[in-house]
Amino acid sequence: MLIYLRKTPVGIICLALLFALSCKKDKPEETPIVKKGIQISTDVKFGAVLTDSVGKTLYFFSSDVAGTANCTGACETTWPIYYSANASTDLNVNAAEVAVITRADGKKQSTYKGYPLYYYMNDLAAGQINGDGVAGIWFVAKPDYALMVANYQLTGLNGKTYTKTYAEGTGKTVYFTDSKGRTLYAFSPDKNNKNTFTTDLTKNGIWPVYEGELKSVPSIITKDLIAVIDVTTVGKKQLTYKGWPLYYFGQDVIRGDNKGVSVGAAPGFWPVLTVATTVAPN
Repeated sequence: MLIYLRKTPVGIICLALLFALSCKKDKPEETPIVKKGIQISTDVKFGAVLTDSVGKTLYFFSSDVAGTANCTGACETTWPIYYSANASTDLNVNAAEVAVITRADGKKQSTYKGYPLYYYMNDLAAGQINGDGVAGIWFVAKPDYALMVANYQLTGLNGKTYTKTYAEGTGKTVYFTDSKGRTLYAFSPDKNNKNTFTTDLTKNGIWPVYEGELKSVPSIITKDLIAVIDVTTVGKKQLTYKGWPLYYFGQDVIRGDNKGVSVGAAPGFWPVLTVATTVAPN
C-alpha cells in the first residue's frame, strides 16, 4: 500500500500533509514578548522618543534640571508622573541611564539621564506627542539630545544669585545644558566658530570644551544654529551654538550647578546660552 501511495499524486500529497502536521506538533509555540518599563519608539517628526510599555509618550520638565521633581500639586494633574518598577525590555534603552527617585511627597518616579519622567494629560492615545514645547520648558523625552533646556536659578561661584541679565537678584533663567543637566557657557571674547580661550590642556581643565555630537535638540532650538569646530590646540571637537563655542565650568560639581556665571571680569563674562543669545561676532 505504501508503495502505491508513493507512486500516485494523491499519496504524495497525503504524506506531505502528515509530515507537516507532525512537524507542527513538535514545534513549540512562540511566547509573545511582553514589553515592560521604558521603551524607545520612532516618531516621524521627533525621531527617537521615550514611551511607557504601551506606547504613551514621556516628557522632561526643564525645572527638574537638578534631578528633583518640581511638578507638584495642580501641575501633576496636567503632567502625571511616570513610574515603573520594571526594568526595560527594550535592548536600545541603556539601563545605566534609568533610575527611580522618591519625591518629596513620598511617591516614586522613574528618571532617564537624571530627568524625572511625566505623561501629558492631552495625549489621549499611544503615539500622540501634544506636550512638546509647552511654555518653552516641557519637552518630549528623547535618548539623543545634544542640548537640553534648564529653567533654574543662577547662583555664582561667589554664592550670589543672579537674574537672566546678571543683575543680583532671584528668578529662574531658561538656559542650555548638556543632555544630563550640566550647564553650558560661552566665553565673551570668542569669535564666530572660533575658540580663543583653550590654548592648552591646563585651560581645558578649568573650562572644558563641550565635545557633544550634533544630535537632536529641543524644539525651541533649530538645528541649523548648531555646528562642530576643531580645537586643534587640544585635539578636540567642540559644539557651538549661534557660533559661540560651548564650555563647561570645571567647578560645577553637580547637575544644575551654574557657578561659572560669576567668574571673570564681571557677572556674565562667561554667560549661559539662551534662545535670545545673539550670534557670535566675526
